[in-house]
Amino acid sequence: MMDAHVTWLKKHYASGLFVASGRQVPRKGGVILARSGDREGLEAVLARDPFLQGGVARTDVIEFIPSMTALSVEVLRGY
Repeated sequence: MMDAHVTWLKKHYASGLFVASGRQVPRKGGVILARSGDREGLEAVLARDPFLQGGVARTDVIEFIPSMTALSVEVLRGY
């Protein structure tokens, strides 16, 4: 299942949708930072995560508008 999840992640990094991802510490889940102006579209993508489909993960979408960022991620501002 991990290989399928990583393949799924890479697909959405390549499309520009995903910006960062990683596991939580302690390892009880993970986080995906996505750049999307379309909540329904994002939820449709997340629904195809092999972890979600395999019943080992759930999704919670938390929208936010970055008002301040480091220079290295300023591309996220004003999206």
